Amino acid sequence: MTILAAIALLLAGIGLTQGTVGLWALGRFRARMPAPAPRVLPGVTVLKPLYGDEALLEVALASNFRQTYPEFQLVFGVKSADDAALGVVERLRARFPDVDVAVVICPDEHGANRKIGNLINMLSAAKHDVLVIADSDVHVAPTYLGRLVACLALPQVGLVTTLYTGLAASRTMVARLGATAISHGFLPGALLARELGRQDCLGATMALRRDTLGKIGGLRSLVDHLADDYMLGRLVLAHGLRVHLADAVVATTVPETRFGHLFRHELRWARTIRAVEPIGFAASAVQYPLAWAAFAVVLSGGAIWAVAGFAVAWLGRALIARGLDARLGLAKSALATPAPFWLLPLRDLMSILIMLASVGSDRVEWRGTEMHADHAELPTTENPPPHAPVPQRT
Repeated sequence: MTILAAIALLLAGIGLTQGTVGLWALGRFRARMPAPAPRVLPGVTVLKPLYGDEALLEVALASNFRQTYPEFQLVFGVKSADDAALGVVERLRARFPDVDVAVVICPDEHGANRKIGNLINMLSAAKHDVLVIADSDVHVAPTYLGRLVACLALPQVGLVTTLYTGLAASRTMVARLGATAISHGFLPGALLARELGRQDCLGATMALRRDTLGKIGGLRSLVDHLADDYMLGRLVLAHGLRVHLADAVVATTVPETRFGHLFRHELRWARTIRAVEPIGFAASAVQYPLAWAAFAVVLSGGAIWAVAGFAVAWLGRALIARGLDARLGLAKSALATPAPFWLLPLRDLMSILIMLASVGSDRVEWRGTEMHADHAELPTTENPPPHAPVPQRT
């Protein structure tokens, strides 16, 4: 048991090392030169699939209305005319009368992934050839579209994506646990993967040209995949283009206030990642040092050296999180929630528990719909389905 405790403490040390490298990677990301703005700024259509009046929905959507970009269109899509999100859109239309807005109402699903089905319905309303697909809960800075367009203009770039932080919708412990998982776990891990050569597409923002979307088979090539962002990135790479990480960071709302809701949400993420990247998913277990340090305390029977190791791991994890907050500018920005240092041990233990729970099944629940995490095999685009019926637009 002492040997096992020592191994667990060693894994905690590896996790702290990985966190330190992630902090270094964020420093490199923040220090890099921004992409130069192109001489001619093309029009941009932002596609926003909606479902219900979510927490902070009006705040998130309003940030998209405040863009400083010269010509852009916002397209919102819902399945039903009685969707509560439409009331939010109408209020924002009244607040920002000069913004070009279209609303698409269409119940057609087209496949298993209802978000992509919604986007297929919305695409006919898009006026511009630069398309930005962004989740409804994404909060952005006024320069967001400008940074995406500048990156998309770089040579051989076919798809632009962004890092994102977690923004707690409430001051509850659950919401803060969810936010710190994103800002202080996912974000540095995604940057570390970039440093190792990966070009993953992160689903909070996906910007590409209309002709690029056509080359990969359109949105219909994604409609039966739960990991649509991952699949989009793979298809773009398969066509010899790059997936570029924009020099911008957005935020996503963490709405949960109950442990059960947060657990199911993160379990869906875990099962999706495990399905598409099983080896990387298993290796990611080391990024939770406080869980391993806690296991060392239990396995050693509460030995002083193990307790001291846990205290050092907690301090190290807190310092790394503080460094991430500082480099992300969380003290000044409303685009994320700072790390709750006293919750970090619970956060790491919860993350390990979710990883273990993800192994039992590939079934996930997404907005009331049961789906199965797929293994993201590249679909064929030789025989695309027929064009979708024209949906209702307002």
